[in-house]
Amino acid sequence: MVHEGFSVLILAAGKATRFKSERPKSLHALAGRLLGEYVLRMAADAGPERVYMIVGHQAEEMRKAFARPGLEFIEQKEQLGTGHALIVSRPELERCPSDVLVALVGDAPMLRPETLRALVAMHRRERAGCTVLTTRLDNPTGYGRMVRAGGRRVRAIVEEKVASAAQKKIHEINTGILCFSRAPLLAHLGELSCENAQKEYLLTDLVQIFNRHRLKVAAFEAPAGEAWVINDRVELARVEKTLRLRKAETLMKAGVTITNPEATYIDADVQIAPDTVIEPGVSLRGRTRVGSGCRLEPYSTIADSILADSVTVRPCCVITNCEIGAGVTVGPFAHLRDGAVIEPAAHIGNFVEVKKSRIGKGAKALHLTYLGDATVGARANIGAGTITCNYDGVKKNPTTIEDEVFIGSGNMLVAPVRVGKGSYTAAGSTITEDVPPESLAVGRARQVNKEGWVRERKKAQTSRGGPNGKSPP
Repeated sequence: MVHEGFSVLILAAGKATRFKSERPKSLHALAGRLLGEYVLRMAADAGPERVYMIVGHQAEEMRKAFARPGLEFIEQKEQLGTGHALIVSRPELERCPSDVLVALVGDAPMLRPETLRALVAMHRRERAGCTVLTTRLDNPTGYGRMVRAGGRRVRAIVEEKVASAAQKKIHEINTGILCFSRAPLLAHLGELSCENAQKEYLLTDLVQIFNRHRLKVAAFEAPAGEAWVINDRVELARVEKTLRLRKAETLMKAGVTITNPEATYIDADVQIAPDTVIEPGVSLRGRTRVGSGCRLEPYSTIADSILADSVTVRPCCVITNCEIGAGVTVGPFAHLRDGAVIEPAAHIGNFVEVKKSRIGKGAKALHLTYLGDATVGARANIGAGTITCNYDGVKKNPTTIEDEVFIGSGNMLVAPVRVGKGSYTAAGSTITEDVPPESLAVGRARQVNKEGWVRERKKAQTSRGGPNGKSPP
């Protein structure tokens, strides 16, 4: 029986030189995921027998970011070129069960698993020692040109700086992704040399080596746009725009209204149910889930949160790591964070901040309020200007407001404190003690009116030489 399996080796050891960054390129964000995550998921979806990732610069951070079952890391302590990456991988490649190996660059996020499988299938059909994944560009400047020997055979990959005028007119370019038959690869890997202009061991030099040994080198052309390799932050931004528009198009075809896709930012892993409307300037980040029939109004940012059905988020809200129940209204200018839970039919109004708190079903906090480390019961009403004073300078303390409580405007609830079911607190109160159920709590100083005080003050100022206590000129 013919063996049909293949393995994938992801080259991700280098430093992001053209990014002008201390971080590896694979750790830069792209449309809500790390750049390296796209290649890893694509490789896994293609169904290989083994997946290896070569790491080098900031190797430990790379391991932490991408660790998962079935992924084997290989460390390239010195980064001496793409060919050197395979040289240091030799022990693992000798143990690899696959007879075909695909060397993938770690910065090609648009490649599809179907294309990777088609590359391997054609490599087998052609009985090639090496197959180069190519693509065509309208402007191939800066890329290595594919010089064919006829049909699918490749004679050479010629880099831009040594290409002739005729070769520079070739629009088919090398993507840096190569498929190898493992046995000839291991047989000739030792022939790679760093005696070149770059002073590096280059993977593409294997094309010349294989041709010298009369091993077939073939080319497989990827569909336009799939083999887009990200070399710098300009290209990163271009690919991000493409991915975000593609995500928006997928959602719109599934029943979501996005009024201006080019002014809306939806990460790759966000899920949105049909009949939701998303207005311009909205950012949906991370693993946010949005139910059906929601309305997300302009310039709100929602990250790693769950919104149930029929939620309205008014303009300029920030919601992070929260759970919003069905029929809730939030904003405008509200800030929900740190695990806040808003139960169904509650209302969170303008300039209200909710932090690490649970707001009960049908409860209302409509104006200029801070609720931190609090539990607010069903149908409670929180008056304007209320603050839960949850931090005593050492630790955070809880506030509990039970069902159907009415908190008056301008209240300070000094935690830890509990306001019992059905109670009222008077406007302007500072509540420092628990309030029994169905009670009225008044925690403010008695008002004193000093009649005639202003008149007497003016007289005193005049006697001292003027309203400012100074003698006239």
